[in-house]
Amino acid sequence: MYRNLGKRVATIVLSALVFGSVSGVAMVGVGRAAQFATSQNVAAQTASGTDANASAVNTVQDNSSAGASTMLADGNNNSTAVNTASSAGTAKTVSEIAQDAMPQVVSITNTIRYKQYGYSMFGLGGESESEAAASGSGVIVGKTDSELLVATNHHVIEDSTTLSVQFVDGTSADAQIKGEDSDADLAVIAVKLSDIPAETLAKIEIAEFGDSDALQVGDQVVAIGNALGYGQSVTTGIISAKDRDVETNKGTESGLLQTDAAINPGNSGGALLNMNGQLIGINVAKYSSTDVEGMGYSIPSNKAKAIISTLSSKETRSKVSDEDRGYLGIQAKTIDAATAEAYGMVQGVYVYKIVEGTAAASSDLQEKDIIVKFDDQSVTSFDDLQNLLGRYSAGETINLTVKRPNGSTYDEKVISITLTANPDKTSSNASDSQNQNNSDSAKDSEEMFREFIQGLPQFYMN
Repeated sequence: MYRNLGKRVATIVLSALVFGSVSGVAMVGVGRAAQFATSQNVAAQTASGTDANASAVNTVQDNSSAGASTMLADGNNNSTAVNTASSAGTAKTVSEIAQDAMPQVVSITNTIRYKQYGYSMFGLGGESESEAAASGSGVIVGKTDSELLVATNHHVIEDSTTLSVQFVDGTSADAQIKGEDSDADLAVIAVKLSDIPAETLAKIEIAEFGDSDALQVGDQVVAIGNALGYGQSVTTGIISAKDRDVETNKGTESGLLQTDAAINPGNSGGALLNMNGQLIGINVAKYSSTDVEGMGYSIPSNKAKAIISTLSSKETRSKVSDEDRGYLGIQAKTIDAATAEAYGMVQGVYVYKIVEGTAAASSDLQEKDIIVKFDDQSVTSFDDLQNLLGRYSAGETINLTVKRPNGSTYDEKVISITLTANPDKTSSNASDSQNQNNSDSAKDSEEMFREFIQGLPQFYMN
């Protein structure tokens, strides 16, 4: 998310978490930092986010034992076999684990579009859009009749224009997003089996889920991922702690495994394995500081598995054209983690206004609702909502999960909405950013935020 890159670069000196992903646009950060160094709330950031679109210098928040098969269903009612550990198995050496697990891990390349700003002695110049490749990792978690399913981090595939994966034999294939959960920082992408050569299919394997709850502090683990985008590499260490809560600019990542195995940029979405070669974590972030060494974090397999199962059941989608794109009909503002904590709110997308004559207006959605899920996929920001909407067409019916204020608490509501076509076909891009979802473009952000806070129920001001 390069729009916040300056804030992230400005907080390097604060010692923060770094997502294990790496981008090919590190040099852009200098220009971006100059533009955003004066943006509001930078000084208040105690940890700032990076993702697959962030450079390596940015700071963040960011075949053992026999197993039983768990069946997942995709959007076409196909079943997916996912390996699940059924016994402790026999411990292996690190080299044996690496040899067995390499076919289960992939490198992910995410092509992203970003804005580049020009500078001169007279100040800010023009801006232009460019594309760059960012790297991350993924773990093969299932296969249907037509697709190979790969789990990774949400921040690895966020804002992607194209995705590709590289398998153990060096073969690459295009991928599409199947489902994503920004709150859990997990996603599932799919590769068509028809796009994978038969000889490659014979070499790759599905990872076996282990029991992360059975881990003990001090247990040895192995991490595999696409460090620095150079291809798969192996590091080893121990479980340093369990159930760690880590504060990020998007909220709190809770219940993480802490390890001293090196989790470097590019490792995001890669595998953390026990000494039986079973997947017991999805690598997500590390602490980066001259005062800190060996503090990496992974999402435990027992937490990730349920979310991956849900995401695997989604229909694989690609971006739809502006003409066909579904239109919701709201003006909205992101309630980030800091705002949510300061005003006792819920993190998500605050419905600032409902546009008359739109899908939202004819539904049960209300102003002051906070959208937390779109089609059962969590959203924590306006950008999350926009990215999801970009893969849904007019005429499709989706469920919005919202938190609705009720005195000093919130009620959860699930609202069914049939998306409509954009009412202004002649300026769909402008409509998407202004009328549909982003009132920031129509008002100065500080003025809008003051109005937003003044309009909140009094209990938020305590």
